[in-house]
Amino acid sequence: MKRSVWVLALAMSGCASVSDINQTPPTMNVISGKKPQEYAQCVADKLASTRGPLQMEPHKNGVRLIVPGKLSTLPAAVFDIDERSSGSSIKLHESLSNVPVRPGDVQDAANACISG
Repeated sequence: MKRSVWVLALAMSGCASVSDINQTPPTMNVISGKKPQEYAQCVADKLASTRGPLQMEPHKNGVRLIVPGKLSTLPAAVFDIDERSSGSSIKLHESLSNVPVRPGDVQDAANACISG
């Protein structure tokens, strides 16, 4: 049973684009005291051992961080990190947001970088 869920999840994630992922409800919507670049770098450092290189690009008044899948370079998650007067507002969208057994490394990195 678990094996079929993973196969289905991998098949679904192979077709996702950044715009598709951003259409899903955010799996995280928080505020941090860190500036957008500082938060994005923290997430990139935390995911360095489990993901390929993350793509960082300017977005509105902040940064968009695109996280590749574990088994491909296609996007698996998108962070929109916007600057606020006292830090950042952060929205995380994940391609497998409705799959309860999705890898937790992205969510763990996101949470670990909020404060500090």
